[in-house]
Amino acid sequence: MGKITAAITGVGGYVPDYILTNEELSRMVDTTDEWIMTRIGIKERRILKGEGLGTSDMAVNAVNELLRKTNTHPDEVDMLICGVVTPDMQFPATANIISDKCGIKNAFGYDMNAGCSSFLYALVTASKFVESGTHKKVVVVGADKMSSITDYTDRTTCPIFGDGAGAVLLEPSTDGFGLLDAKMQVDGSGRKHLHQVAGGSCYPASFETVAKRQHFIYQEGQPVFKAAVSNMADVSVEMMERNNIKPEDLAWLVPHQANMRIIEATAKRMGISKEQVMINIQRYGNTTSATIPLCLWEWEPQLKKGDNIIIATFGAGFTWGAAYLKWAYDGEKMNK
Repeated sequence: MGKITAAITGVGGYVPDYILTNEELSRMVDTTDEWIMTRIGIKERRILKGEGLGTSDMAVNAVNELLRKTNTHPDEVDMLICGVVTPDMQFPATANIISDKCGIKNAFGYDMNAGCSSFLYALVTASKFVESGTHKKVVVVGADKMSSITDYTDRTTCPIFGDGAGAVLLEPSTDGFGLLDAKMQVDGSGRKHLHQVAGGSCYPASFETVAKRQHFIYQEGQPVFKAAVSNMADVSVEMMERNNIKPEDLAWLVPHQANMRIIEATAKRMGISKEQVMINIQRYGNTTSATIPLCLWEWEPQLKKGDNIIIATFGAGFTWGAAYLKWAYDGEKMNK
């Protein structure tokens, strides 16, 4: 019996119906389609509308699709981790709410917040439970309702973010498929450039924090861009070198969808072509924890058993990392 690795055996995803275009944004704030496309590369993003709807509602759609496609009964799931920046509420964990809404009764779970890196951090963490032999079916969710903390009077941040959810099922493999290597890093000194001031224990909600619009995303674009380009590219190249992967051996790069220029710079450093990169930022924007699973969801029909894939991410914290995995199934068969 070979070494146990954690293999992705299915993907589910969900994006809301409402499409917020650049043209509509330009009527809300001083911006243009040309300005947004030149600097970020986003044409439109999905927004969750409806009274009382939160991150868990999108995640439930993604998880239910995942369970259906993989013929997994909710009772078979023994763990669910949710990567999330915009939980439904401070507590309980959104993972618990998702489990309840999906009828998952025999699992334990929790949330993980590593900014935009949340999904990959959760995926790597979940893989350890599978590798230990204690867990057979683990659901990893990446979901965020970024519109809930986006200031639509701030032209520097409001064009960037959208809402969505994606989920994968991890199961043990002894055939060399699945997550084979990963490297995660943080640099907490970068927190000053990208954060949400109020709403935590330092500055609880008050009339003053609301009046100062401190419950929205605060971002200093240039230092975040510079750190994202260097760190995401560096760790992706390191992942190739550590695993002796040449550019022609890599089937796909799955990068966090934060900015088209960051994605292009990472691919260039890795020596791969644009055709080897999953890109949907132009249609969904930056959905934070959901960008990577949404890419896997969209590209699933094109994925082949044995494909070499590198996932790369960068987020608030600063957090960043990359993972190397060998794809475990033919996605085309899953979608028939």
